[in-house]
Amino acid sequence: MSIRLRLVLSYIAMLLVPLVLSVLAVILISIATFGSLKSGFQVDFSQGNPIKRVVDQELENVAYMKAKTETEPNAFLDPVFIKDLEERFHKINMGLIIRKDKEITYISPYIKEGEAENTSKLPSFGTSSGQFQRNQGSLWITRQQDFLFPDNSKGSVFVFLDGGPFQKYLHQFSKSVIVTFLLILILTNGVLTYFVSRSIIRPLKSLKRAAEEIKEGNLDFEVIRHSDDEIGELSTAFEEMRRKLKKSVELQLQYEENRKELISNISHDLKTPVTAIKGYVEGIMDGVTNSPDKLDRYIRTIYNKAADMDRLIDELFLFSKLDLGKVPFQFENVDLGQYVQDCAQELQFDMEKKGVQFALTELPKSPLFVTADRDKLRRVLLNIIENAIKYSEEGNCRITLTLREIDGNAVIQIIDSGQGISEEALPHIFDRFYRADPSRNTATGGSGLGLAIAKQIMEEHGGRIGATSMIGRGTTVYMALPLSQQEESKA
Repeated sequence: MSIRLRLVLSYIAMLLVPLVLSVLAVILISIATFGSLKSGFQVDFSQGNPIKRVVDQELENVAYMKAKTETEPNAFLDPVFIKDLEERFHKINMGLIIRKDKEITYISPYIKEGEAENTSKLPSFGTSSGQFQRNQGSLWITRQQDFLFPDNSKGSVFVFLDGGPFQKYLHQFSKSVIVTFLLILILTNGVLTYFVSRSIIRPLKSLKRAAEEIKEGNLDFEVIRHSDDEIGELSTAFEEMRRKLKKSVELQLQYEENRKELISNISHDLKTPVTAIKGYVEGIMDGVTNSPDKLDRYIRTIYNKAADMDRLIDELFLFSKLDLGKVPFQFENVDLGQYVQDCAQELQFDMEKKGVQFALTELPKSPLFVTADRDKLRRVLLNIIENAIKYSEEGNCRITLTLREIDGNAVIQIIDSGQGISEEALPHIFDRFYRADPSRNTATGGSGLGLAIAKQIMEEHGGRIGATSMIGRGTTVYMALPLSQQEESKA
């Protein structure tokens, strides 16, 4: 459940739950309070609806009283009749006030002394048709029946209801309802707020702890997802960030270790030819080269050592520029079949001088056009072939070059008969600074950047490079380049 939905539901619950509980509380308070009111008024609830019974009895008593005012008005001066009428109304918690002209001739004994003073403010003769008039203090006048005595004096009978208990009931009821509503509101909102905030704060505390652990350098601290809401998604993203950061740090440490190893290797590779050059130059200076042949041999050796140094420095410079993406590529549409054939013819003479059996055994019947940089692609071929020569037995090195079309790609295969590469080393031969043979002899020495450079150049072409190998049976390196749009349209 999302945080937004959770907050909306909690907001609705904060509105509905207090309302429902308040309604239930009002009902219970009404029952309890009205129970006390019922006992104070002494109304019998055992025989049906008491309110309907009170109304019926009131109507019956009023009709009886009205008939008396029309037939025997003097009866309202008779104590016996008044007592009987008083008892009739008292059964339904009502009382009487009888007035002749401006004089109160009878007042119900149930009226309190303080309330009896309000009888002087009773409605005047002829101001009511017998319906509810107004309340006098706590006295609620429900009926006013006007009539004339035989001596033509004005008479009025007031039927009242003592509103004191009702006022007390309303005051107690309203106070109880307000207090109960406030308690319910505070309790429900407090509980809902606690649970909603707890469901948000707990995962945030977990994220805070994870951030502190990462800040201290502990990248092994796993961030556990506790929910499926936005914070849960944040936890997942945080965990992915931690993993990538850990992988990046590990990779950086590996790069740093590789660079240290590279510096050591380069120092050795540079120091070896420098030492040789220095020795041969000292020999020349000391007059050891006392014949033209010997001098020529010394000079050629010095030149070869200097060429090795130049090649190594050039390789380092190229790799550095490729790594930074600062090597310009001159892409053009190239017929790869013709290009491979030209390269093979150029390499044939050099391969024969080195005692390598080199052959181009397979070419496609139709042209295969690719988008490539001729110089960079030639550098890839030379790096792979030179690497194959280094790890092959001298005098028994065979290298075969083929070109095929496979699944919309032009695939160049370079197959050698060298010593092969182990399964453990094969996945890493295209990694930067990696050397399958850790020894640093003159035959297999090098920076370990040749195949890494080849991989980067192929990736810049939008292609890929890979290898398969078997120990003792040689290695096959393949380079796949996507066919250009021109070639695809012809197909």
